[in-house]
Amino acid sequence: LRPPTPVPQTLTSPLPPSHSYRGLTLVLTFLSYTSYHLSRKPISIVKSQLHPNCSTLGPNPHNDSNSTTWCSWAPFDGDNYKELFGALDNAFLVAYAIGMFISGIFGERLPLRYYLSGGMVLSGLFTSLFGLGYFWDIHVLWYFIIVQVCNGLVQTTGWPAVVACVGNWFGKGKRGLIMGIWNSHTSVGNILGSLIAGAWVSSAWGLSFVVPGIIIAIVGIICFFFLVEYPEDVDCSPPVHHVMTTSEKDPEVVTSNEGPLSLSGQSSVDHHSNSPREPAEKPEAISFLGALRIPGVVEFSLCLLFAKLVSYTFLYWLPLYIVNVAHFGAKEAGDLSTLFDVGGILGGIFAGLISDYTGGRATTCCVMLVVAAPMLFLYNHVGQNGIGTSIAMLIICGALVNGPYALITTAVSADLGTHESLKGNAKALSTVTAIIDGTGSVGAALGPLLAGLISPTGWNNVFYMLIAADVLACLLLARVVVKEARGWCGYMARQRGYVVT
Repeated sequence: LRPPTPVPQTLTSPLPPSHSYRGLTLVLTFLSYTSYHLSRKPISIVKSQLHPNCSTLGPNPHNDSNSTTWCSWAPFDGDNYKELFGALDNAFLVAYAIGMFISGIFGERLPLRYYLSGGMVLSGLFTSLFGLGYFWDIHVLWYFIIVQVCNGLVQTTGWPAVVACVGNWFGKGKRGLIMGIWNSHTSVGNILGSLIAGAWVSSAWGLSFVVPGIIIAIVGIICFFFLVEYPEDVDCSPPVHHVMTTSEKDPEVVTSNEGPLSLSGQSSVDHHSNSPREPAEKPEAISFLGALRIPGVVEFSLCLLFAKLVSYTFLYWLPLYIVNVAHFGAKEAGDLSTLFDVGGILGGIFAGLISDYTGGRATTCCVMLVVAAPMLFLYNHVGQNGIGTSIAMLIICGALVNGPYALITTAVSADLGTHESLKGNAKALSTVTAIIDGTGSVGAALGPLLAGLISPTGWNNVFYMLIAADVLACLLLARVVVKEARGWCGYMARQRGYVVT
């Protein structure tokens, strides 16, 4: 008797349940964080409407004065409006950085679906409250500051939760590429947020906040009903988060030290899939200090601090730099600056693909940071010598700056949150993600602040600061890069030994 011939998978064949749930998880988490960034973008669009050039609108219709600020929205109608806008930005960023360290701890101890959905609904509330200041005719600075602080705190629920959900469903094999593509939600959210906010900015700028607030709240409700946190919740097998090797007994093993030997752990994958899973008792959530002791968490956190400093400085200051140096109009500069986000999408995908193939997350980040430093120097000096050169340089710089940033906040965070030293306890995902992104958010708050202080002395000094931050980010990964290199050398030595025998 011959064994039955297996039926090949066709386009009309139903997908396995695990594939369907993985796809649903990717889509829902993508939409979730797209809506987070969509709700953060309106403030940068509405600033121009809070303090426009009123002289272009003619004389003041309320009296005979020719004041140039009669159409501005108090309290942003004074000469210190730039400082007030900076206070709004820093209120959100500082609250976000502080709240991120606390958010991961709660995320490990609460159901992720409740935590994410509740945070999105609250984010929609506070985003809408900022816009309702227009309809309620509020002109008190502290109202807008308090709303920004509250919004910054509740928005910290998003990143640890979505990374933990994706990390629960996807093993390490293709995690870099999948998360590199998935991480494009940041740029998609920024683009959609700009378009939605721009639709009402001139007529009723309050709607530029209220509409995104409603959108993120609706997406949060959808996630509440359809998001699946763990494969075990729907009787699917959990993914293999790391390869079992003889070096696993060493707690200092780096998550990505397998290098190109991902095939060498094939037998261990089979061992994991055949071994019974304990369904009864779930592991306890890891403590903050326990997460810091995971090898690589401190190094990647500090690296992200400087990498995110560079990225957010471009985010907040690039349009103004293009206006001042290339002498484009405000709209043209804004459109041109989106190419930096386009480069960021390509850089995130490229970084994830290369790190999956080589197994060297830290080495991939380090190489991109090393190349980014001279490219930033070149962009400052020759990047404005024509529209073609400017477009090319913006895409290249965006890829090199945002590639390591995207890789660390996604695949690296998921790797460290499921590190082999945890002995199967994957409850560290939210805490590790919060520590890494929280540290990076400190850099996100410092970068625009330092750029504002340094820019009066010249744009060259701003770029020197950014180059120095890139170099520091690279140096902080030196220890992890050395461990990855040793892993590769050991693998090559074993390979040569196998050939001899």
